Amino acid sequence: MSKIKVLCVDDSALMRQLMTEIVNSHSDMEMVAVAPDPLVARDLIKKFEPQVLTLDVEMPRMDGLDFLEKLMRLRPMPVVMVSSLTGNGSEITLKALELGAVDFVTKPQLGIREGMLAYSEIIAEKIRTAARARLNASKVASAPPAPLARMPLLGSEKLLAIGASTGGTEAIRHVLQPLPLGCPAIMITQHMPAGFTRSFADRLNKLCQIAVKEAEDGERILPGHAYVAPGGECHMELARSGANYTVRLLHGDPVNRHRPSVDVLFQSVARNAGRNAVGVILTGMGGDGANGLLQMRQAGAYTMAQDEASCVVFGMPREAIALGAVDEVVGLQNIGQRMLAQVSKGQALRI
Repeated sequence: MSKIKVLCVDDSALMRQLMTEIVNSHSDMEMVAVAPDPLVARDLIKKFEPQVLTLDVEMPRMDGLDFLEKLMRLRPMPVVMVSSLTGNGSEITLKALELGAVDFVTKPQLGIREGMLAYSEIIAEKIRTAARARLNASKVASAPPAPLARMPLLGSEKLLAIGASTGGTEAIRHVLQPLPLGCPAIMITQHMPAGFTRSFADRLNKLCQIAVKEAEDGERILPGHAYVAPGGECHMELARSGANYTVRLLHGDPVNRHRPSVDVLFQSVARNAGRNAVGVILTGMGGDGANGLLQMRQAGAYTMAQDEASCVVFGMPREAIALGAVDEVVGLQNIGQRMLAQVSKGQALRI
């Protein structure tokens, strides 16, 4: 089996050395070249034809985003961004995902060498995922979705629950952006590290008709609002307080290697919303969310999975479908409309 060919673009000699050590320590991949800036990288890409590029966000001579935009237009290839944990870094990283980057890793704030080597398995997994990603699917997500028609006000007991991982930031934007103000409340778990979900929610809030925010423990869940689980720090659950839904944030261990976990959200929705909910599992690597979606379906909720053609990575939807957790497989461009159609019906007929 041939190794995944990786090219690292980073202005830091230490980062280039560390990325080379990490990549070459895994038997299924190799660092074929490194570049201190995008201008050098252009020639190396032609020479070595790498399968995955790791790209620093902030570099001299040409900004990482400018280079990424040109690369995705002229020679599309899977890119994993290497980002700082600053507020500005998270904004730039989200823009990079919008431009077509598959995923990102964060630089540790202290102890670069020790921190990066501790990330070795995570970086390798992201490179493997990127090598298998569908770049045409990210183009589908980048197209602006048409606004959906206003809908009659539904009872506050109706709820939409969404889970996603790799490729999910743009898929979620595509689902949420056309939703009308009168739609039911939405709870979202997207696999993301700490420090990025607030920027993600703020960006969506500017783009969408509905209000989007990072979830806070104990807050009431309201129609016309979407709540994003805080990244890296805790799990998010749906809870009840009398007749109202509320957010519960739990500082537990990772589930399926993730915190927040999609399974944790979906299982709580199965317990507390039952047939009043619609569950959707979007693009992502692994199996997080499959068991929770099955529990939702068994509790009477209507469940959907994004189809393979529109997924950047089909792992999570595939696992849910194989488990019998899915009522309907839907292309990304139709998920928002199908969610609203099902929740408007109340308990939908099984397909």
